Amino acid sequence: MVNKNVTSWSWSLLTLLILFALGTGLWIATKKIDYTWRWNRVPQYFVYLNEDAIVVPADARVEKVDVVGESANVTVLTEYDETLTYKVDADNVSVYQDETLFEGDTIGYIAEWRAGPLLVGLWTTLWLSAAASVFGLIIGLVTGLCRVSSNTTLRQLSVIYVELIRGTPLLVQIFIFYFFLGTVLDISRIVAGISALAIFAGAYVAEIIRAGIQSIPKGQMEAARSLGMNVPQAMIHIILPQAFKRTLPPLAGQFISLIKDSSLVSVIAITDLTKSGREVITSTFATFEIWFIVALLYLLLTLSLSQVIAWVERRLAVSD
Repeated sequence: MVNKNVTSWSWSLLTLLILFALGTGLWIATKKIDYTWRWNRVPQYFVYLNEDAIVVPADARVEKVDVVGESANVTVLTEYDETLTYKVDADNVSVYQDETLFEGDTIGYIAEWRAGPLLVGLWTTLWLSAAASVFGLIIGLVTGLCRVSSNTTLRQLSVIYVELIRGTPLLVQIFIFYFFLGTVLDISRIVAGISALAIFAGAYVAEIIRAGIQSIPKGQMEAARSLGMNVPQAMIHIILPQAFKRTLPPLAGQFISLIKDSSLVSVIAITDLTKSGREVITSTFATFEIWFIVALLYLLLTLSLSQVIAWVERRLAVSD
């Protein structure tokens, strides 16, 4: 037992040494390139403090400035004898009582925190991938059942769909959905992107479902039929629950791949995480920092999904 623990610690130490060596090598490599790192500018692309200027619409005179807590109410009398009141931040008031203002002069500012482009892109990638995963699972489940159906037409159509989708690149499919179907059916780029991702994922999910169903011994179906169940009842209550447990790991892998594949929708101008990163790089030239952050965000999404799937697997293992 002691020797086993020592061996485990030795291998763990070797792992740490390898990671340290890789990190050191990467750090040395970055020192050899002529590049100025600006990591301090990255946080503002997640959240930033925006200040909106409040301007007077016409020549006016400041009647009074009332400060209430962190806000200030500025009342002005315009040249048209119209009384207007503006609410601005108390620390950002730019006028004083009885001051004469001209059209376009700034009364003060309202500061508020807003989501930056990377956070907006991350949210778009998250819900886009979630929607495509749900629809892809539905399409894959239906197609997978058709693949094992005794109906020749359903089986042949499902084979054609699976082979057609798996045999062509996702990028080409996205172009076809957006430029051809989008024009013919008048659908938005969001619908085109989700549809392309869902149909692409559905083809792979169908094969996973088919393999899971066929891995269940045929005696399970025969036993269910002998108990008086029809085929749909046996499939829903007996076969699919067992197949789901067996196909959970490959399904998780497929949905993790879908998160990464969702970056391709940026080619049709959907502002996901990848496109947001490109836009930030275009305006700041902080190429390496932004791409490292984008990669890290994708890694966090996939790791989170992996942990959720692992938790589901543990819960299902309890019932075995």
